[in-house]
Amino acid sequence: LARGIQHTAVRQAHRKYEPNFHDKYGNLVLLGGAAVFTTVWGYVLTQLGMEWGLSPVGRITPREWRE
Repeated sequence: LARGIQHTAVRQAHRKYEPNFHDKYGNLVLLGGAAVFTTVWGYVLTQLGMEWGLSPVGRITPREWRE
């Protein structure tokens, strides 16, 4: 078994290297994902009307308990 694996590894090492999908498009996919991430979070943080104050004191009022 080990000899077959070794033989396969040697055969692949001598084969001419062909760029795969990640070699061709990896950086493009990464940049596209980063752009989508930035756009979505930019929208979320600016358009959804959140008030950015870290202290909840005075904002949270308890609702009446419903039975």
